[in-house]
Amino acid sequence: MKPVVVDFPLRGEWVAPNTPGHKIPSHGTDQLGQTFAYDLIQIDWRFPKSFRFFKKPYLSALFFGVPLNQCLGWSQPIYAPFNGEVIEAEDGLRERDPVDFLRDMMLVLKNGFFFKPSSINRDMKSIIGNYIILKGDDCYALLAHARNGSVRVNNGDRVSTGQQLAEIGHSGNSTAPHLHFHLMDSPTLLTAKGLPCCFREYELFQDGTWHKVSNGIPGRFDRIRVL
Repeated sequence: MKPVVVDFPLRGEWVAPNTPGHKIPSHGTDQLGQTFAYDLIQIDWRFPKSFRFFKKPYLSALFFGVPLNQCLGWSQPIYAPFNGEVIEAEDGLRERDPVDFLRDMMLVLKNGFFFKPSSINRDMKSIIGNYIILKGDDCYALLAHARNGSVRVNNGDRVSTGQQLAEIGHSGNSTAPHLHFHLMDSPTLLTAKGLPCCFREYELFQDGTWHKVSNGIPGRFDRIRVL
């Protein structure tokens, strides 16, 4: 299936620890239409293989957590990847502050074992957090885990490519502030099938230089940016 080409929904430097450029399904499941989903985070590039999303000492982070305002990427703007209509926009779910590795991992495991599927998307906010679903010409997009209080659009709004929709957060099934992004064939997560997508243009840092990439799918350790 030919990937749908969309604009990258963030600005600055990012990495995708979960990406269809690494494996499919990228999150280990086809549920909720996330076969070709991306998780996009900002990290400290001194430690690229560990996806360290903070700059404080590791042991301090492990034992005391990381306040959200010290997490790389948190509150960064999220932009519309295409022209479309807002089908759903849900805000108001509280974030966990600070980020605590053990607590957040236990929550992920709990949600995995006791997940209750629903045909109503907002009933699954404990999983997807604060979120937006956009309708494009030939697909729907889910942008999940937004910062509480940051969603700028409402159901029925028309948005343009590059318009700010919300901010990166730590709501729902999240172990670090990040954007979960995927395309699907239906706005109903329970029955949606994932659609492959690639990003129209970004830059890849390779061999000490930034190289332009068109219609690309980032690999797991690719250092990418959009200015």
